[in-house]
Amino acid sequence: MSAIQLIVGLGNPGTEHETDRHNAGFWFVDRVAAGAGIVLRTESRFSARIARATIAGAPVWLLQPMTWMNLSGRAISAVAHFYRLDPAAVLIAHDELDLAPGIARLKWGGGSGGHNGLKDATAALGTDAYWRLRLGIGHPRHLYPGRKDVKDFVLERPSLDQQTAIDSALQRALDVLEPLVTGATERAAQKLHTEPSPTTAPKSAKPAQNDGLDSV
Repeated sequence: MSAIQLIVGLGNPGTEHETDRHNAGFWFVDRVAAGAGIVLRTESRFSARIARATIAGAPVWLLQPMTWMNLSGRAISAVAHFYRLDPAAVLIAHDELDLAPGIARLKWGGGSGGHNGLKDATAALGTDAYWRLRLGIGHPRHLYPGRKDVKDFVLERPSLDQQTAIDSALQRALDVLEPLVTGATERAAQKLHTEPSPTTAPKSAKPAQNDGLDSV
């Protein structure tokens, strides 16, 4: 497998969305940037925030599309084409409803699972042959029995215990960055997937409300 040369975090722009579950991909890239001691800058030609980092001695581009989630592919494709990066060298970090808070998984290729950001990325890249970092946020029907409104759920802030679990998963993902960027992606996946992670999610806390509905 190719070494990762572009790490993309999916999310929605604007301070009103910074704490949304849907911005878990942004949270990961923010942590990668902080660890590398760099700051992402807005680049209008890409409609994104971008920076070049050095991780384990390897050059890696960090990217946060500044379009709405369902137009994320525009920036990803533009950067990949401009820097002549193969899609196989791209890792897209995103929120994952099908995983509980505290679980992070690497996945190669496959469908979007209904995630609009991934759907647009695949369409723009012309292939689904890229890596994904799936960051569990849980599903409302599991966290809050009787609730099914996924669109509102992803645009809300996690409860404190959920956020703590997500932060732990983000750290475990950061811990496998070196094998990812040096081409040992299978080893990175094995390490991440064998790390301790919760099998159940808390059901007691109520999420904060967020009225934004048009950016999923």
